[in-house]
Amino acid sequence: MTPGDLMPQLLVDDLADVRAGDKGDTLILAVLPRVAADYPVLERALTAAAVGRHFGGADDVTRTALPHLPALVFRLPTLLRGGVTGYLGLDGHGKTLGYHLLMLPIAT
Repeated sequence: MTPGDLMPQLLVDDLADVRAGDKGDTLILAVLPRVAADYPVLERALTAAAVGRHFGGADDVTRTALPHLPALVFRLPTLLRGGVTGYLGLDGHGKTLGYHLLMLPIAT
């Protein structure tokens, strides 16, 4: 074991806040760094593919980078399976799913 093995894993939650919303059965998540200097780290780590894998292999995830805000916005179509009123999961509005994204490990 090396000293690097003992380093705690950096999470999205260590650098950013997430706001969640929905449009029908589509989940929309905005990742907003608390410090603008952390935006490049988040931009590198939070690809559409990485977010899709974190959400169990979600297909067709799109990412919109907004460096002047700074923010990253992810669109996950059909993830809410029926929308706010039709989804039988814990949180049809996506708030809990926003917290799930905060737990995604990232490398610096």
